[in-house]
Amino acid sequence: MQTPVSVEAAVRQRYSQGAKHKVRALCCPVSYDAQYLKRIPAEIVERDYGCGNPSKHVRPGETILDLGCGGGKTCYIAAQVVGRKGRVIGVDMNDDMLALARKYQPQMARSLGYNNVQFHKGKIQDLALDLEAFESYLQKHPARTATQWLEAQAHADLLRQTRPMIGECTVDMVVSNCVLNLVPNADKRQLFAEIYRVLKRGGRAVISDIVSDEDIPRALQNDLELWSGCISGAFREDAFLRAFEAAGFYGIRIVERGRQPWRVVKGIEFRSITVEAYKGKDGICLERNQAVIYKGPFREVLDDDGHRIRRGARFAVCDKTYHIYTREPYRSHFEPVPPRKEIPLAKAKTFSCGRVEPRHPRETKGMRYKATTAANNNGSSCEPGCC
Repeated sequence: MQTPVSVEAAVRQRYSQGAKHKVRALCCPVSYDAQYLKRIPAEIVERDYGCGNPSKHVRPGETILDLGCGGGKTCYIAAQVVGRKGRVIGVDMNDDMLALARKYQPQMARSLGYNNVQFHKGKIQDLALDLEAFESYLQKHPARTATQWLEAQAHADLLRQTRPMIGECTVDMVVSNCVLNLVPNADKRQLFAEIYRVLKRGGRAVISDIVSDEDIPRALQNDLELWSGCISGAFREDAFLRAFEAAGFYGIRIVERGRQPWRVVKGIEFRSITVEAYKGKDGICLERNQAVIYKGPFREVLDDDGHRIRRGARFAVCDKTYHIYTREPYRSHFEPVPPRKEIPLAKAKTFSCGRVEPRHPRETKGMRYKATTAANNNGSSCEPGCC
C-alpha cells in the first residue's frame, strides 16, 4: 500500500491544480443558497470542490471551524450566517488553495462590513500544529541531520502545547466538505479525536463526505488517482458513523444521503452523505429522580450507552442524560419528567449507570405525595366545559 506521504503528495498536487482551474471530477453537484453566493467572488465559487452543504446548519453568533477549507467558499458562506458576533476559521494544508482563500479576504470584509474569517495552514488530523509557524522555525533551523530533525519534531510538539493552532474546547461547530476521505487511513482515528478535542461541550460536527457501500479492495487503495479523487480513502457508510461513536460523540445521525451514487467503481457505489454528531455526554452520572418518556414510533430504542427504553414508559435516567434528551436531536422524541421537588446538584448521589428500568412515578412525585386537586385544564386541548 502507498505510504501516507505518497497519499498526501497526490492530494496536494491534485488540489493545487484545482485551485488554478476548474477540475470537474473533484466534486458532486451541490446546491447553495443564492443569497450567500452572490457576495462571494466567482473564482472561489468556480474552484470549490465538495459533496454536500454543511454550511446550511450554521447558526448566528457561533465559532465555526472548516476542515479542508480549500478556496474558502464554505467559510465565506458561514461568515455571513454567524454575523459580526461570530467567527469562522478555515484550515487547509494546500498553499495554492489558501492563497485563493486569502486573496479575497479584504474584499469580503468590505462587502460584509466586518472581518470575521481567518485561515490557517495545517493538517486537519493535527489541529494543534500551525504549519506556518513550524515552517518559520525550519527556515531558521533547517533539519539536515537526524539530530536536527529530532530537534524540529521537539519544537513542533512545543508549538502544539504552547501555541496551538486550534485550542481545546474553543469551537461551537466543526464543518467539512468532502475532505475526511483524503486523510490517510492511519491518521483517521486521530482526525476524529482532534474534531472532538476542539469542540466545546455541547458543540457539534456536521460533516459531508463520500462513503462506499462496500469495503474498498487493496488495488483501489493503491490507486493514488482514485485516492485524490475522493474514492480510495472513503469510509464504508456504517463505519463512518462508528468513527464518530468511537471518538465519544453522541446524537449521531445521517441528515442527508445521496439516493443515487456519485460514482460506481468496479461495482462499488460511492455516494455523498452528511452526518451530524454532538459532543458532551462525558462526565459523572448523578441521581436527581428524573425520567424521560420515549414517545415512539418504535416499540423501544437502544441508545449509545446501552439504555433500552420502551415506548411510553417512564425511564430512569441520570441528570446528564436527562438534559441531553431535552436537546437536539432527541427532544422531539422524548418527554421529560422532572421531579416534583428538585434535588440540588450538591446533594445528588451517584446514579447507577447499569440501571435499565422504568422509574416509579412516586420517585419523581415523592413517596409522601398525597395531594388531591380539581381538574386542571391549563395547557390542555380541552375546551371549557368539555369534561
